Amino acid sequence: MNMLVGQSYFYLASRSPRRRELLNQIGVDHQVLTRRITSERGFDVNEDPLPGEKPRDYVLRVCRDKVESGWDRVIQRKLPLRGVLAADTAVCIGDEILGTPADAAQAADFLARLSGREHEVLTAVAFKYGERMETELSATTVRFRTLEPAEIARYVASGEPMDKAGAYGIQGHAGAFIVEIRGSYSGVMGLPLYESAQLLKRFGIGPAA
Repeated sequence: MNMLVGQSYFYLASRSPRRRELLNQIGVDHQVLTRRITSERGFDVNEDPLPGEKPRDYVLRVCRDKVESGWDRVIQRKLPLRGVLAADTAVCIGDEILGTPADAAQAADFLARLSGREHEVLTAVAFKYGERMETELSATTVRFRTLEPAEIARYVASGEPMDKAGAYGIQGHAGAFIVEIRGSYSGVMGLPLYESAQLLKRFGIGPAA
């Protein structure tokens, strides 16, 4: 069975509060699927770029692996069978991927490199139910104004960059850094709403009544 018409919710394989807020915005019911517990065996997700891997290939691979891992958890825990949604976001300068900063120094370095130039934000979304999996990819171009070293330091000190791809969140203080955006605002936040809604629709899932 591939169509999930009438199901009251699906699982979100992400702990991101931003993704939850975005799904709530479009009115679809979901439950957060927590990470594996120690006793569980399942699909390990390698979020390190592979040698020579292009950013679009990278973000789609990681997203597929996340949704596979989520489906494994549903089966192992004997949860009610519902579809699983996962997403992954990458900030890129050309073919270079700027991931989540390891520390404040790397966050400051990322922001200095984004200063005064364009970069691309890629967000892949995947949905899986049984043997069926489908994906969508959002690509958005973002241009930063030139940032002063002091404001980079203040932003890093705020702690906001530390859990975000590319070391910034468009919905936070870094919104003031952005001169132009071409593409999906919600995709830069971590879950492109148009692509996500289209993906869910193909599985028969829409806003709750």
